[in-house]
Amino acid sequence: MADVKLWEDKKLRTEFEQKGRTRFEEVQGDLQGQAGVVAIEPNSGDYFVGATLGKADNTAYEKYPDEWVYFVRLDNPGAAIMLPTW
Repeated sequence: MADVKLWEDKKLRTEFEQKGRTRFEEVQGDLQGQAGVVAIEPNSGDYFVGATLGKADNTAYEKYPDEWVYFVRLDNPGAAIMLPTW
């Protein structure tokens, strides 16, 4: 089960989200023209693109089962959330 401490501890959560945003900014150019959602595992830098949140999650889950990842909509980068893969 994903460590809930990451959600409960505001400092840890903020650091995780910042890592996710930073990694998204680094790869955003590579994702130009794609649609859907990107799931980013901030600690490794790995990212997975899917047409929907569920599809991005499925791909991320294969490598990071039940781990926190940072999801970003490619058409609206302001729409981002951290969730554990499911």
